[in-house]
Amino acid sequence: MNLTAEALKGALVVHLAEARLDAAIALRFKERMRDVTMQPAPRVLLDLSKVEFLDSSGLGAVVAVMKSLAPDRQLELCGLTPNVVKVFRLTRMNSVLPIHADLATALGKDRRYA
Repeated sequence: MNLTAEALKGALVVHLAEARLDAAIALRFKERMRDVTMQPAPRVLLDLSKVEFLDSSGLGAVVAVMKSLAPDRQLELCGLTPNVVKVFRLTRMNSVLPIHADLATALGKDRRYA
């Protein structure tokens, strides 16, 4: 699994460079996110700009990560592709997780949510 993290502007930015976040990698994704998010940062931004497909297992993995960070830290998503943002809207998870258009917007001063 290609998952990297970096500290940017006071946030931990995690890049998932996989075309799919589905049942095949959901468990490894959760485990790697658990390891990566051990780094202290008030915000955790998950960049999903490379993910073209997300199934229910992938969505469940993202929710599990969100729950593991709460209540001290918040998981925020950015760079969702059209297919992935559809899943979040259809399941109404876009009302639970902050979603930014892209990483620059997420890190910018005017943090607008999509």
